[in-house]
Amino acid sequence: MADQTDRFPTNSARQEGRSLRASAAEYFPGLAVAALIAISAQFLSEHYGAPATLMALLLGMSLSFLSESGTRTMAGIHLTSRIVLRFGVAMLGARVSLEVLSDLGVSLLCLVIAALVSTILFAMVAGKAADMDWRLSLLTGGAVAICGASAAAALNAVLPPRENSDRDLALTIVAITVLSTSAMVLYPLLAAQLQFDTREAGVFIGGTIHDVAQVVGAGFAISDETGEIATLVKIIRVSLLAPTIIATSILVTRLGAGDSHKPRTAGRLIPGFVLGFALLAALKSFGLLPAAIGDVAADLSRWALLTALAAVGLKTSVRQFAGVRPSVIVLALLATGFLAVFMVLGLLWHRG
Repeated sequence: MADQTDRFPTNSARQEGRSLRASAAEYFPGLAVAALIAISAQFLSEHYGAPATLMALLLGMSLSFLSESGTRTMAGIHLTSRIVLRFGVAMLGARVSLEVLSDLGVSLLCLVIAALVSTILFAMVAGKAADMDWRLSLLTGGAVAICGASAAAALNAVLPPRENSDRDLALTIVAITVLSTSAMVLYPLLAAQLQFDTREAGVFIGGTIHDVAQVVGAGFAISDETGEIATLVKIIRVSLLAPTIIATSILVTRLGAGDSHKPRTAGRLIPGFVLGFALLAALKSFGLLPAAIGDVAADLSRWALLTALAAVGLKTSVRQFAGVRPSVIVLALLATGFLAVFMVLGLLWHRG
């Protein structure tokens, strides 16, 4: 006679099933709301040209009451802002190829890298002078220096938890998006005033504007060749996101900025989603990532980050910005100006 456990689920299995259903019922409403906001933001981006990340944040903030204590959506929104964000960062590696680093030339490549590092250091020093939290300074500097919203989200995921971290992330992305859009209009005019040639203009546009879409818009507004060079330089900056978040994760742990009561194991030294990011970037760079899988991973990354940023917006009340010091916005503006000046001086030196 067959064992009864072969035909009927045990009490433990039934309890586990009920637990999974309860977890799904608890988290699904908040996840669904964030996903619907992400879809709406993408629709607005495709039909009206508005930045999708900014739309996701603003739409989420307009519905921030859904994340208040006691609402059915609260748990899912908080889960989405953490877990889905980290998944999106991991999948972001499929959109990064390190092979483009060799296509620009050593001198200009060094200029782009030096500008990135210097901008982050400048933001850290300026933030310290303004008595700002070093984590917020690093977040702002990294967003300006690398690739706007994606860099801000990735860096925020590896930085130690802090009070109002979601508000800081939302404010940083809004400020960076506004500055990037303004640069798309102003920088081609500046390049013309400085009499940059096609290559110099492309390096300047790609090396200074934060968002990829704005880089493409500004570059191709000058010429097709300038647009292609600007896009290449921007891809190089995006490629540098991988070593930046890995270095940040390691330094944060080594300096004891995280939870000092927990052992510093390899898993804590480099979080799993950072390893996933680096692995996908390496596979793509060495041609080991099939194109179909890479495309799926890139789409997953884009939608996961958009959904997570919608959740960040949902957790951020407009009232919270009343307590934000103007120095936060000023730091983003100063870092943006520093990056532009650094690239201009570097290109003029390279020309001479």
